[in-house]
Amino acid sequence: MKDSFNIFFRKKPAMMLIALRKTSRARYGSLLAKEVDCTYSHAVKILQSLEKFGLVAFEKKGRIKLIKLTNKGQSVADYIQKIREIFS
Repeated sequence: MKDSFNIFFRKKPAMMLIALRKTSRARYGSLLAKEVDCTYSHAVKILQSLEKFGLVAFEKKGRIKLIKLTNKGQSVADYIQKIREIFS
């Protein structure tokens, strides 16, 4: 059944949204990359795409960029999690 989830979603972007959903705090890109098992550069490309769709926002703190879900991103992540649970 695990493969059923992958039919509907690209795994890494979906897992990033779910990872960001787990906590209300902003997160570092490098930590997200480790959580979803991808390189930092791949994570940045995914996050930039998610930002274009208005799902995540970058917050700059000095030299560090923090990532957090927007309200729209939170809703999408909630739906993805519900679908993931159906196929678990």
